[in-house]
Amino acid sequence: MPLYAYRCAAGGSSGFTCAGFEVQLAMGSAPASLPCPVCGAPARRRFTAPNLSRSSSSAYRLIESTQRSAAEPAVVRSPGPVSGARPAGNITSNPLHRKLPRPD
Repeated sequence: MPLYAYRCAAGGSSGFTCAGFEVQLAMGSAPASLPCPVCGAPARRRFTAPNLSRSSSSAYRLIESTQRSAAEPAVVRSPGPVSGARPAGNITSNPLHRKLPRPD
């Protein structure tokens, strides 16, 4: 669902200007004005640039799985390899990697 931005033009009773706020509504159902959550005065909808991303769908899958794993961690069926053991097959042949710092 898209986010719609609103800005309150009226100030509160102390004369300050309320900050803008965003509301998540179904597409096309956003009214032209909403009551300000701070002072209750009508806040007009602002037109902002769309939040477009050039990320691939694999990047979105990674983000979603990361967020999902925070609330629903994966179940571990067995302990991992013994600490200190290096996994076989993860040796690089790139000569530039030799210049990287190594742990002592």
